[in-house]
Amino acid sequence: MDDMHDDMDMEEQVPDRPLLVFDGDCSFCNALVDYGKRITGERVRYAPYQEVGPQFPRISPQDFASAVKLILPGGEVRSGAHAVFSALERTPGRGWMLELYTRIPAVAPISETAYRAVARHRSLAYRVTKLLWGIPLEPAAARLSTWLFLRLLGAIYLIAFASFGVQAPGLIGSRGILPVAEFLPAVRQYLGASAYWSVPTSLWFSSSDGFIRANWIAGVCLSVVLMLGLNWRSVRVALFVLYLSLAAASQVFLSFQWDALLLEIGFLAIFLGSSRIVVWLFRWLLFRLMFLSGAVKLLSGDISWRSFTALPVHYETQPLPTPLAWYVYQWPAWFHHLSVGVVFATELLVPFLIFAPRRIRCLAALAISAFQLLIFLTGNYAFFNLLTIALCLFLLDDALLRSIVPRRTVAKILEARGPNGWRPLRNTVCRALAALVVFVTAFQLSAMFLHFRWAPAETVIAAVAPFEIINTYGLFAVMTTSRPEIVIEGSSDGVTWLAYEFKYKPGELTRRPAWVEPYQPRLDWQMWFAALGDYQSDPWTVQLMAKLLEGSPDVLGLFGKNPFPGSPPHFVRALLYEYRFTTPAERRATGDWWRRELKRTYLPSLALHDR
Repeated sequence: MDDMHDDMDMEEQVPDRPLLVFDGDCSFCNALVDYGKRITGERVRYAPYQEVGPQFPRISPQDFASAVKLILPGGEVRSGAHAVFSALERTPGRGWMLELYTRIPAVAPISETAYRAVARHRSLAYRVTKLLWGIPLEPAAARLSTWLFLRLLGAIYLIAFASFGVQAPGLIGSRGILPVAEFLPAVRQYLGASAYWSVPTSLWFSSSDGFIRANWIAGVCLSVVLMLGLNWRSVRVALFVLYLSLAAASQVFLSFQWDALLLEIGFLAIFLGSSRIVVWLFRWLLFRLMFLSGAVKLLSGDISWRSFTALPVHYETQPLPTPLAWYVYQWPAWFHHLSVGVVFATELLVPFLIFAPRRIRCLAALAISAFQLLIFLTGNYAFFNLLTIALCLFLLDDALLRSIVPRRTVAKILEARGPNGWRPLRNTVCRALAALVVFVTAFQLSAMFLHFRWAPAETVIAAVAPFEIINTYGLFAVMTTSRPEIVIEGSSDGVTWLAYEFKYKPGELTRRPAWVEPYQPRLDWQMWFAALGDYQSDPWTVQLMAKLLEGSPDVLGLFGKNPFPGSPPHFVRALLYEYRFTTPAERRATGDWWRRELKRTYLPSLALHDR
């Protein structure tokens, strides 16, 4: 309905602040007005036209009943969608609706048409609203989800820092497989000044074992601080910088998708509490994580996914299966076909529910969390499942979480004051962050799905890539149909060979698959990838063999069994076997969880020249 700008009669009362007049006999109107009161507070007054209508004789009862009216202190009257957007403008962060209405020509007629359609079917609108959002309507607050998320993030950071820290000496220490003290000078020599941007790490200051230890111990301490509730932004910044420093300097050993995901989540977490936009960025991240994981399975053209036969192969060939994976592998084919259908539904359809009304979002959170729990039960994927479940918290709102979180805790959280200073600056920074994320991810997706690339966008993507703050995702796009495993052996005489046993990956046939998550044995994982290629494409494997010949205690600490405890062997070699799960009959007869067949020599016999 058009705005009315007639002069007010002498009998009309001029409101001291905007007055929204609605139909008090309409249940749908009352529900929306109750919601409006919650978000606009005292900035807008609300009254049914049945009570205040006589104060404004120039507006007929029929006109009042047809659409809400916003009566401004200056006497102007706005109607319908214009009135709603004008009322919401009084709430920080919601003025963009009126901006679109007034500045983009098509928005106003479309908004008013939609408003009139809803107004003509208020009973239906009420039932739909009650079904999808619930009555009474609750403001989309995320203070409780943010509080829970940050504590869970602190716990995940703790797992990540501590689990890598105890392995760091053998992986990147001075006596490790890929010493940082050798890597960083080589990068600086090759890249020059750009090395500091390409490898953003605090270890440029010092690559000593003590400084590496100081980084991960500081990460552990700050993780505990965050987990216990000290929610300073400086703590979140420090955790991101520390983990980025370790990830950038650790080369292949901190290059997994959950490391990238933790960095992207940790970076966004720095801005939590500054703007509602950040919550939407977390939802967008969860959407990309889930949807791309499903999309890559189809885009890859892998026949096992398209024929719905991928999962039994996955249970057997994944890097570190759990004991339950052996049992699930034995289940009938129809179950595995159905399971692939569930995977596709969860990864390709459920992500779109992330942007649905609140009750549908809750179902999406439940579906994704249940899916992650199933992955957790059948495979050891470090803290990946915990990170994904943590993201699901942003699909829940305070209205739901108030029934879960203890009342005293809820009261304490809601009474706590958020940051009040620098609001315009914080809003500007968050808008700039959102623009960057949308820009980069839009071109990442266009390159993946449309094969379209734009040089300026590629430049921006390359510039932010070293910091891993905006990533692409997708696990197991192509299913590995066999399970090659590298078995390292040593010998003192070149005749008798004894095997080094890893802590968790398959070795002895009687060893049961282990439960190890959320800890990640990074050498065990990296050996799985190395077995898919050769030592020329993974030269770090030669470095590993050299450290075994030297008897490096830090590297030997990464193994479960050292067959040469007295002195290192004179020779080492690596053989490639193909491992498969045993059948239930084979396991009953032999007690073996695995059977294997020798395929070839992965790395021929090596020895040190000075021995």
